[in-house]
Amino acid sequence: MNDAATRPFRGPRAYTTFIGIGLLAGLLSGLFGVGGGTVIVPLLVLFLHFDQRLAAGTSLAAIVPTAAVGVISYAASGSVAWVPALILAAGAVVGAQIGTRLLPRISQTALRWGFVGFLLVVIVSLFLVIPSRDAPFDLTWISGIALVVVGVGTGVLAGLIGVGGGVIVVPVLMLAFGTSDLVAKGTSLLMMIPTAVSGTFGNLRNRNVDLLAAALIGVAACTTTALGAWLATLIDPGTGNILFAAYLVVIAVQMALKAIRGRKKKD
Repeated sequence: MNDAATRPFRGPRAYTTFIGIGLLAGLLSGLFGVGGGTVIVPLLVLFLHFDQRLAAGTSLAAIVPTAAVGVISYAASGSVAWVPALILAAGAVVGAQIGTRLLPRISQTALRWGFVGFLLVVIVSLFLVIPSRDAPFDLTWISGIALVVVGVGTGVLAGLIGVGGGVIVVPVLMLAFGTSDLVAKGTSLLMMIPTAVSGTFGNLRNRNVDLLAAALIGVAACTTTALGAWLATLIDPGTGNILFAAYLVVIAVQMALKAIRGRKKKD
């Protein structure tokens, strides 16, 4: 067993860091409809020297209560498309299994650069397409099939490069399905719950979860998720798109750096 996966990260500094990470992740989760893993994982690795897999597993476990509070917050204003979220979740669970099996066969560097390219297209589109707050989510056979495809694709990417669903689902729902920004975020958070629960059980079997860290991060995140969701309702869709685009730029830079480091290791 990997020592990094069993080494405890304890003490006042660790506890304070867990809480601080949770507060930030919860705010961003509620504001953008994302799980917060893109914040939790790098900060655990940077500040507490977590092993990458342990950080990812701990983050996924912390996302479960965070997303649940976010869903409740968005549902209070009617901003959750329940059936589409479950369709997305079903596709994502299947896709994650496919992605995990494909992992040894596909170049991580190529995947990361491809994802950076996808994010750049999304970032540009967010400045061109402003969603309407009144736009309903019309579920038809065609849109239902499209949701399955999006869910599977999201799950595959999650299994291959560890990217959370919200980064993909929120912009796709807004730009491709014409959904309002609030409904896209609430639906994204609901979709994450079964996916995160499924992944967490697998990580627990492999001992890739620091339960205490996940609990502290998750509880701290729950205190700010509702605040983030409330702020999202106060910000107009255009400003929301600009803020989300800025968040995606940070993720794109993270992914590009990983791609560069991965290529250097091969060289």
